[in-house]
Amino acid sequence: MSLVPNQGDGRDFRSRYTWLLVIGLGTLAVLTGRLYQIQMARGEHYARLSRSNFVKRLDVPADRGMILDSRGALVVDARPSYNVEITPAFSSDVEGVLERLSVVLEMKDEELVRVRERVRSTRGLARFQPVPVMRDIDRAALDWIESRRFELDGVDVRVRPQRHYRYGSYLAHVLGFMNEIGSKELASAHASGLDYRLGDMIGRSGLEQRFESRLRGRDGVEQVVVDARGRSVELDSHELIPADERRRESVPGYNLILSIDMRLQKIAEEAFPGLAGSIVAVDPRTGYLLAAVSRPAFDPNKLSGRISAAELRDLAGDPLQPMLHRTIQQHYPPGSTFKIVTALAAMDTKTVSGPGQGTSCHGGYRLGRRRWRCWRDAGHGFVALHQSLRNSCDTYYYWVADRMGIDPIAEWARRLGFGRVTGIGLSQEIPGIVPDVDWYRANHPDGYQRGFALNAAIGQGDVTATPIQLVMAYAALANGGTLFRPQLVKRLEDVHGNLVEEYPPEIKERIELPDEMLRPVVDALQAVVHEPGGTAFYRRPRGLDVKIAGKTGTSQVVRIGAVRVAHEDREYHHRNHAMFVAFAPVDDPEIVVGVVHEHGGSGGRDAAPAAMTILQGYFELLEQSEEHAAVSDAP
Repeated sequence: MSLVPNQGDGRDFRSRYTWLLVIGLGTLAVLTGRLYQIQMARGEHYARLSRSNFVKRLDVPADRGMILDSRGALVVDARPSYNVEITPAFSSDVEGVLERLSVVLEMKDEELVRVRERVRSTRGLARFQPVPVMRDIDRAALDWIESRRFELDGVDVRVRPQRHYRYGSYLAHVLGFMNEIGSKELASAHASGLDYRLGDMIGRSGLEQRFESRLRGRDGVEQVVVDARGRSVELDSHELIPADERRRESVPGYNLILSIDMRLQKIAEEAFPGLAGSIVAVDPRTGYLLAAVSRPAFDPNKLSGRISAAELRDLAGDPLQPMLHRTIQQHYPPGSTFKIVTALAAMDTKTVSGPGQGTSCHGGYRLGRRRWRCWRDAGHGFVALHQSLRNSCDTYYYWVADRMGIDPIAEWARRLGFGRVTGIGLSQEIPGIVPDVDWYRANHPDGYQRGFALNAAIGQGDVTATPIQLVMAYAALANGGTLFRPQLVKRLEDVHGNLVEEYPPEIKERIELPDEMLRPVVDALQAVVHEPGGTAFYRRPRGLDVKIAGKTGTSQVVRIGAVRVAHEDREYHHRNHAMFVAFAPVDDPEIVVGVVHEHGGSGGRDAAPAAMTILQGYFELLEQSEEHAAVSDAP
């Protein structure tokens, strides 16, 4: 047998060797590629995953911008709130820990279910992010948690700023409130590149909502080294956490400076005479609001803090609707306060040849087979423009409207801002209704009828207006024809008081009001307050040496029958609305005040006194400010 291998065996050996070499080199190439991917291409990603095992991210909440009144007094700021959070990745028994917390924190079933669902929905790196359990816990609960820190894996108590509305329900509808951002909103915010996180608060209404992006600021971030249970450890973090990742400072939001003077706001709140309605005070020279009341109101501290589902249901089910911002979201028949519109339309169309032309009032006006009643059954005798406003004679306006028709009334109403939103910048403002012939043809089954003009002439029928529209219309009358957009904010400032943005007066339009039309109306409105027989003559402040012009209004809610029923004998929701709008001083107006007392009764008796209190308070505050300025300037 030969000892020399044949050629066939050599070829097999070389083939096997070649395949082994290829396989070895291939394996080496795969390992090299994988190492390159791990260390070079995705090195930072895996470094973050590694660090997440011992590094915990903590939010550094930004200070939300404060809200101050026109004098710089704090209206809304923040107080410390102790909030409980749990980080799922650092808890070995999340369900057990939550069960213990629910007892101590007295969590309601729906609250516990919501937290559990949030915890269960966390995946991957999200498990290293804190999940809110309860906000604003009391001191007893805080002490219990702190004393059992080592038994509650993954639980932290973080101090965060809690919105604080210093005046409670005062100005509630204007300021609005905040609550926690929802999961759908959170997803939408992330899609839009907004930096919101689970548990963050967001403005829900009023100025909090409108200026959310300017008030909010930008949260910072702090990263700390923790052990397996998420507890901070005392280690040198310089090598574990890169310097540029250890802490990013928060940026505070901007401060809002209101046009509201909270001293006058307090006077208006205390002067409001009933259960429901609105008071608005505005500077007719600028359109800035000086006070704004909507009743009933709510406490934004409650809505921005811990409130149960039952409490929310009670608010929503209250028949007086405390969440409704009546100043801009409720419209009423304006009653006799609307007669200035009809008076201007009558003079503009030459329906009356001059202030001296008039008619006789015998307690009503007959059109066809129906008789439209004046509020005074005995009548007012001969009535021209001056007496018609001073005594609020309905018959004069029936007579004018029957001759003129409804369209000129509607045209002048729109010029003065009725039938459209004022643009105040708060959500869900409604436009009210200014009907004309075309409106009735489109909205009434019988089309337009001649009698509709008579109802419209005295602010009844289908005419409706919001309190803010009434006040802005009278402001335009007071300043000679400039219709401003009402504003609540004068400027934005940064945390150091530097101007960021200013909101100057904004003119919507100028109304042509010749003196021969304007002066008779203003003189008659002054007579309402200062002449015997005026419907507010006995309501003016006796100690105030300022001329006031105003108009009372009693707005019918249900049709008057053959026999008048006394106000106090009617069911609450069938009672008339009481209204009064006034401005002062007459020759150079500085303030317009409108009061709408829902189901209050008579404008002269049940709305005018509140307006007079506010006017008196305004001029007393003005005098105090002037005296203070004089003392400050003295050498």
